[in-house]
Amino acid sequence: MKKTIVVLVCCLVAFVAYYCLSFNRIKVRNAKPTGHNIICFGDSLTAGTGATEGMDYPSRLSKKIGKEVINAGIPGDTTSLALARLDRDVLSASPRIVLITLGGNDLKNGVSKDVAFRNLKIIVESIQAKGALIVIGGVDIPFWGRGFGDGYRDICRETGAILIPNIFDGIMGKPKLMSDSIHPNNAGYAIMAERFYEAIKPYL
Repeated sequence: MKKTIVVLVCCLVAFVAYYCLSFNRIKVRNAKPTGHNIICFGDSLTAGTGATEGMDYPSRLSKKIGKEVINAGIPGDTTSLALARLDRDVLSASPRIVLITLGGNDLKNGVSKDVAFRNLKIIVESIQAKGALIVIGGVDIPFWGRGFGDGYRDICRETGAILIPNIFDGIMGKPKLMSDSIHPNNAGYAIMAERFYEAIKPYL
């Protein structure tokens, strides 16, 4: 009797594990991207605030892959401001792979999670409609993150974008990797570049 119960429990655990893995598996949209350009679109983390010239993450990524990478980062950008310039800076530039860092300023400025991720979803789906692959560098900060970490996960699950759950992981709070309390220094941006590179490497 005990042996039968053990077997049944093992079967149930295996079924649940399989179901969860299948349910959580996200199919990447535009895994064979069209378009021509790799574009980094976002805020100061993309622009490279805190880095010396040529040491921001898009420049480092360009050297790593041996291809031009367009830096379309503007310090202070919220998702709303980025949405307003989306056509000019991304959609009209033949995007092939687009790397996004947006949402941090919404979080800092008190923009509601619903508004921020509604804007971000429009941005993502508009770019995907051009045939481009998207990678999002998320921000997941304990205690005062207001659920933004979950917002990034939801967006990527719904759209098929690739997620780096916390682009600041292991960087923020470490003086050797930060230029100030918010922005990485050259060493911190090197880590960011490596994370984005690992995310896009299978699709280059």
